[in-house]
Amino acid sequence: MPVLTRLIPSPVVVDIRRGAMNGLAGLLADQRISASGTLAFAVSGGSGQKLRERLAPDLPGADWYEVCDGTIDSAVKLADDIKGKRYDAVVGLGGGKIIDVAKYAAARVGLPMVAVATNLSHDGLCSPVSILDNDNGRGSYGVPTPIAMVIDLDVIRNAPARFIRSGIGDAISNISAIADWELSHQVNGEPVDGLAAAMARTAGEAVLRHPGGVGDDEFLTVLSEGLVLSGIAMSISGDSRPSSGACHEISHAFDLLYPERSAAHGEQVGLGAAFAMHLRGAAEDSGLFAEVLRRHGLPVLPEEIGFSVDEFVAAVGYAPRTRPGRFTILEHLDLTDDQIRDAYADYAKTIRS
Repeated sequence: MPVLTRLIPSPVVVDIRRGAMNGLAGLLADQRISASGTLAFAVSGGSGQKLRERLAPDLPGADWYEVCDGTIDSAVKLADDIKGKRYDAVVGLGGGKIIDVAKYAAARVGLPMVAVATNLSHDGLCSPVSILDNDNGRGSYGVPTPIAMVIDLDVIRNAPARFIRSGIGDAISNISAIADWELSHQVNGEPVDGLAAAMARTAGEAVLRHPGGVGDDEFLTVLSEGLVLSGIAMSISGDSRPSSGACHEISHAFDLLYPERSAAHGEQVGLGAAFAMHLRGAAEDSGLFAEVLRRHGLPVLPEEIGFSVDEFVAAVGYAPRTRPGRFTILEHLDLTDDQIRDAYADYAKTIRS
């Protein structure tokens, strides 16, 4: 008999609302993740300590571990610190770096991981990947999907607005990434997971077409849901394909070529997505991307994040080398530097008009 369904790796609970963090202890008990509150919390030394003061009275059995940065060394150290202790779960309380460190450490010691996000800077909050700095730059490490995802809109509002804007760029870039995936299917026969593609595209379109802004609870809810759906889409496909195409290759190139000057991840991928849509001849979509990015205060030209046209051309030319084996519009067109320069001039002229 044919298998008519499949299991989808996803959190058992996603709680997105104002005041969600206040009910964290009860949520973990109700979902049978931790009835005793015996938890290992990973927090930053700054805002994380303030949140610790807020949560600690409701979680007397928890231990708190300060994470200094988003490196593989910090993740291994956290795993070593919690190894052998009888915790119910690891809780990553913070931004992307803290959550990625906690995901890796939890996987290393075989514990479930709860993600409590304090900003919406990218779609890694609920993904099966930890992005950690290492001696060779930055690496992607496969990990289980968080067992629970908590996003308190009151906490998100207190984060710098730039972090929210970064998440907007990352969510919107899904649409470009899916176009790259479909192109690879047409040219190379690469299989496309329709469910993963549908979820990632829906997430991107919801953010792209929402009229609200960063000060609007409804918009923040849609953005939060979009980033969570993007992470689940990656879990379904088994890799980052639903959310990572030419847009992310360009961003990775900025990080590798100009490590001391690279901008926020979402700023770079948003710009990369708008340019990639232009390269594939989707002028209307590229223009819409640029319009929405501008409305949210995100860059649409490299000089807006401190890069010259020459540096942008170098990044686009280098981009395919950042993900060997991944086929996007950049690999398909295989442009020379002069062709990239001409394409950028046309892109800049189009979005300015």
